[in-house]
Amino acid sequence: MLEATETTEVLLTHPLVPSGPIPTAYDPHGVYPYESYCETSQRPVMKKYRMVSIESDYIRVKICPDLGGRVCSLFLKEKGVETLFFPNVIRPVRILPRQSFTGGGIELSFPISHSPVETAPVLYEIARDRTRIYVSCGERELRFGMNWTVEYSLGESDDFLTQRAVFFNPDSEAHPWMSWSNAGVPARPDTEFHFPDGPVLVHDCEVRNIDWKAEGPRRQSDVQRMTGFFWKKPDCYAFGVFTPSLSAGLYHVADPCETPGIKLWSDGIGRDEAWVSQYTLDGEQCLEVQAGPLVDQSVKDALNPGQLRHHVEFWIPSGTPRNIREISLPHPSLRAVDTVPLFGWARNEEVSLWLHLASAHKAGDCSRIPAAPDIDSNRWAISGMANLGDALSWAAQSTEVSERDIWRFQQGAWLAGRGEPDAALAVLGQSGDDRARSLSARLWLTHKRDPHTAADCFRAIEAEAIALHPQVVIERDKALAALGRETLDERGRWLQAVSSLEDEWVAERRASWLHDAGDSQAAFNLLRNTRFQLVHQRYERTRLWRQIEASLGLEPEAYPVWLGEDDLADFGAYREHPEF
Repeated sequence: MLEATETTEVLLTHPLVPSGPIPTAYDPHGVYPYESYCETSQRPVMKKYRMVSIESDYIRVKICPDLGGRVCSLFLKEKGVETLFFPNVIRPVRILPRQSFTGGGIELSFPISHSPVETAPVLYEIARDRTRIYVSCGERELRFGMNWTVEYSLGESDDFLTQRAVFFNPDSEAHPWMSWSNAGVPARPDTEFHFPDGPVLVHDCEVRNIDWKAEGPRRQSDVQRMTGFFWKKPDCYAFGVFTPSLSAGLYHVADPCETPGIKLWSDGIGRDEAWVSQYTLDGEQCLEVQAGPLVDQSVKDALNPGQLRHHVEFWIPSGTPRNIREISLPHPSLRAVDTVPLFGWARNEEVSLWLHLASAHKAGDCSRIPAAPDIDSNRWAISGMANLGDALSWAAQSTEVSERDIWRFQQGAWLAGRGEPDAALAVLGQSGDDRARSLSARLWLTHKRDPHTAADCFRAIEAEAIALHPQVVIERDKALAALGRETLDERGRWLQAVSSLEDEWVAERRASWLHDAGDSQAAFNLLRNTRFQLVHQRYERTRLWRQIEASLGLEPEAYPVWLGEDDLADFGAYREHPEF
């Protein structure tokens, strides 16, 4: 039996609130040209998702192209056991790179962890040859314009899922990347960790090395807080977990020459379980077993011009515990790698305008220049389109003043998104678009370290809707705060202008202003009484809280969990730009 079926499922889905109209270039909480999110709605809506199921004699696999090509189910038919964790809701939470992470299933990330499109639709293709069935998902990603494909395949008698990833850089420049396959599995107190012996890098409130055999936890109940484990020199290359209470386990194996990375992530039991509960409906817990072609998540590699690289890995579901040293590497007969599809741009609404502009520029036909994107679209010029710069400049020179300002803004955003901040500032300075002034301010503050010029850019904003948008209010306040006490009155006026908003990010800045103004008790009260959503690997509130504690002479609280920030040590190449 070897078959594939395509269906549509309806899942409860919580909509996301975009952070704002200013592009994510040089934003430490975003990745250009994708928009980032600041909030998840409290109540879900109904949303349809395409699903593709493939089935062998032993297992059934369900893949969702509308969730970035994620595997949603890996079902062991003989035992009647589901081996993956997949929540019955899509409830994104604040985790980089777009602050829209949702856990569960198996996700492939590229060119950064976690994938920028893990909750977005990608392209897919089903194919068969004489012995196997293949489902390929992928796209040309927007950040650098590189192609990625994840191919899942089954043979008729396979009791494992074969996953092959293919990455290709069609550009004339090298681009950074990282990639991990991340499998979410059920986490119960009795979930057993079956991992190799050897030295392991531990990432929790500090970064340290341990010997796994002597010091590593053996099950979920041994982990008391969120912790990541990276294997440095494993004594074998199979690993996995098994939960006796569910009679369900999942194991992974790959050729270490291609896929040396091994990671276990657990939020443990007790204090950090809320970090998983926030993306479920019922608080069910999940942990992650991960693998990848890099040894840990503190580094990136470079994909050179014209380079294609690929690696294969295997996911093995099990209804009984396995001895990882007895798991051998499968050798299925796969189709040639050059027959794996390399997909184009996946979402027409994100790229069509820019493709039309490039086409008009190539033809030299001004009448074909499309209308510039509206202020409420959050569509910013695609940095992964290397030939777009000349087309944007041409559009600005060929249109009337109002359109010209927008095209200059888009050209400046594109330059900033491609890592050319000085050129971006020169172009943005020619635009009368208030978004150009806001983005200029960010670049002056973060790249030039010049809060005076940044503040002047913010002061030049003309439209009240832009000036009072929380994204601008927050970034303006940071620039003004960098100038010291001389701007306290100005900061207070802007923060008072939005004081009725129930916005946790504005509340954070208001607390900072109160503390700077000498009213640390009011800052204390505001932080303590604000209900914060959880946000991963961000520590601004915690730093502010420590300052307030010191001002009030309080005994430092070990972990102010109610601030909604974790207490992990700084580790990982997840951000392109530092916080400011």
